[in-house]
Amino acid sequence: MGKSQKVATLLGERQKIEKEIEDIQKSCQHPTKSIKNVRERLDSQTTVVRYVCDECSLIIGIPNNDELQNYLKQ
Repeated sequence: MGKSQKVATLLGERQKIEKEIEDIQKSCQHPTKSIKNVRERLDSQTTVVRYVCDECSLIIGIPNNDELQNYLKQ
């Protein structure tokens, strides 16, 4: 298998996985959430503080200043 064929196969698998994750996150009720550091964008090393669902790992909100300060004190 050539490199271009291998890359194409891996990209196809990644697309299937991303679609499956998206479907799971859409059907999740987000019963519990936590404040976590997450990457700003997939291609970025910069992190931001966000509310993240504990069940499906979807970013679901931005903490207010008081919540952010409490998180940073920990």
